Amino acid sequence: MWERVEPLLPVVERRSRNPGRKRLPDRRVLCGILFVLHTGIQWEFLPQELGFGSGMTCWRRLRDWNKAGVWSRLHAVLLAELHSAGRLDWDRAVIDSSHVRAARRGPKVGRVRSTAPDRAPSTMS
Repeated sequence: MWERVEPLLPVVERRSRNPGRKRLPDRRVLCGILFVLHTGIQWEFLPQELGFGSGMTCWRRLRDWNKAGVWSRLHAVLLAELHSAGRLDWDRAVIDSSHVRAARRGPKVGRVRSTAPDRAPSTMS
């Protein structure tokens, strides 16, 4: 998996002036991210003894990689690899509207009827 992910990760240059603490290797942080996602523990409870860095470090790196589009590119790489190997059955593919934007929003059908129940009759009169 690392061989597929590594080329997609953004390269972060170390500042020459005030370099600060040395950055943890991306591979170790990825292992920490996968550990949290697999076990379901909270980020702050990631054991530092495992060598993944702090949970906040892993969470920030996940956020940065998400902003950089790493996961969508990884998804495209894996789909292309599976497709070229003939391991995808496109007849069973599903398009989820939460991931595919509807460009034209479909036809307008006029005013939509309310589905709320009618008001109950008054017992006062």
